[in-house]
Amino acid sequence: MYPYQYDPRFQNLFPPGGGQGFPPPPPGGGGQGFPPPPPGGGGQGFPPQGGAPPSSPPPAFTPAPKLGSGGPSLYAVDPGAISGCLYRYTYIWPRNGRPYWFYPTFVGRRSVAGYRWTGSFWVYAGVDVNQIREFQCV
Repeated sequence: MYPYQYDPRFQNLFPPGGGQGFPPPPPGGGGQGFPPPPPGGGGQGFPPQGGAPPSSPPPAFTPAPKLGSGGPSLYAVDPGAISGCLYRYTYIWPRNGRPYWFYPTFVGRRSVAGYRWTGSFWVYAGVDVNQIREFQCV
């Protein structure tokens, strides 16, 4: 026997067809407040905002940093600048840690989300733009 029983007091909370107070999804939209799926896939599942990972590994070369490997940069990365790298292979030099290939699929006010190359496959990840020292998209 199923441990939960039908209770008529709650029958109108989730009626067939969507429920009370929720408008129908817009044509071509994701419905219920979600944006429509991006051109590369994604949709309502994981990842929540981004497209699908690239179908191939990043380029075999490693770009050279333009700022050089001198002292720390005093400037933060502008989200507007990195938005030009959406859906493009992007090399990231973080303020701390090793540089890596990234494939951004979402740029917010203070963060960037997308896919990070592990050396073998792509994993969904996010990074605060203040933690990026330099980036270059190819």
